[in-house]
Amino acid sequence: MKQLLTFSLLGGGALALAGLSPALGTPPAHPAATVRPAAAPLDHAAFDKLLKKHVNAQGLVDYKGFKADEAAFNQYLAQLSKNRPTSSWPKNDQMVFWINAYNAYTIRLILDHYPIQSIKDIGSKIKIPFVTTPWAAKFFSIGGEKMSLDNIEHGILRKQYNDPRIHFALVCASISCPRLRNEAYTADKLNAQLDDQGRDFLNNPAKNKLAKDQAQLSKYFDWYKGDWEQNGQSVVKWVNRYATTKIDGNTKIDYLDYNWNLNKQ
Repeated sequence: MKQLLTFSLLGGGALALAGLSPALGTPPAHPAATVRPAAAPLDHAAFDKLLKKHVNAQGLVDYKGFKADEAAFNQYLAQLSKNRPTSSWPKNDQMVFWINAYNAYTIRLILDHYPIQSIKDIGSKIKIPFVTTPWAAKFFSIGGEKMSLDNIEHGILRKQYNDPRIHFALVCASISCPRLRNEAYTADKLNAQLDDQGRDFLNNPAKNKLAKDQAQLSKYFDWYKGDWEQNGQSVVKWVNRYATTKIDGNTKIDYLDYNWNLNKQ
């Protein structure tokens, strides 16, 4: 979820360094030969417990708290690494896995470089060789495959599941992102959780400012316009699906500047 979407889609993953320093990779990669497809969907209760403990109602993260619970957090990440979804999993279980994985590994990436002011400092100010953005860094493995956050968002979630509501759920550790829920996503509640995220995001005046004659929308609706316009939909229809203040085709739409400051408590 980011301003550099255009060049990310044009090869962000190709910019990642396959042999990135282990400092970016917690837990370490598992050799592909030893990894077997997960027989049953993963239980995300461990992540749920950490989110309830270290994320407040506004979606702000106590990164120092996560750091203190690093052993438990890394144990959950190890479970993600070893239990890649298969096609036999129900669709909701697959989506839940990848949404939780994106959010969890984003937190892991911040912890690997904490304290920082912004996720965008990673790969630029920190000067990781051959990595131009934090989303292109292949710093974790799932099912024996080295992966980046770009791989999850663009290569899996956007490509395979055709549900723009994922943009309300993936949180890139920034103030202008949607709220990080203080609970994990679960298959049985996924639709309700995604709809709740949409309502929360569209009706938050810090993220979207709505009036009938003029609207200042999140850059998400500009960056991902193609997603919002799929299947006969439009930005206006998606906004009106969740916003209490409705807009129409005559509403003048501008886009807010994106605040990349860290979503920390």
